[in-house]
Amino acid sequence: MGRRHGSCDWLPRLSAELSVYEEEEDSPLLDALIYADMTTGPAGQSLDFDRRIDEILVRYQPGSEVHTAISKARPYLGAAVERTRTRLSAGS
Repeated sequence: MGRRHGSCDWLPRLSAELSVYEEEEDSPLLDALIYADMTTGPAGQSLDFDRRIDEILVRYQPGSEVHTAISKARPYLGAAVERTRTRLSAGS
C-alpha cells in the first residue's frame, strides 16, 4: 500500500529524527536567507511577506507537507523577515 498524498503521518517521525538537533540556529545569516526566500516569488519577482505566504498556501493544498509546514512556521518566518528589515534599515 502506497503513501497517501497529503498525509501528515511523517510529522511525528520527522520530529523524532530532528530532536537530536536540540539547538536551533538563530543568526543574522539564517534570518537573511529566510528573508530572501520569503520576499521572492517563484518566478523571481519581489513580493512582500504576506503575499509570498499567500502564494505558497494557494499553490499547495491544505494538508500537504508544504502547506502544513509554512502555516506552522509563519510566525517564525515573519519574525526573521522583520529582524532582517531592521538590520537593513540600521545599515542605511
